[in-house]
Amino acid sequence: MGCKAMDEKQESKTMSFEERLALVQGMTSRIEAGSLPLEDAVKEYEEGMKILSQLDEELSEMNRRLTVLQNGKETAIPDENI
Repeated sequence: MGCKAMDEKQESKTMSFEERLALVQGMTSRIEAGSLPLEDAVKEYEEGMKILSQLDEELSEMNRRLTVLQNGKETAIPDENI
């Protein structure tokens, strides 16, 4: 795995949603290109899945917030009601 990929992954916690999505897209491209050794491809896949999981959680939270706003309520609804 290249140094650039490691730097990107370490910074992923401070990146915007869009930047992290682009990071995963870059990982996908590297894996699909077939030029990575198997071990590196697996590491890229694992890291990409972690980031995608975080992005999915953020999307769910945003969707919940939008639903609350659309219903005209300003108070947060408990997650168990979703």
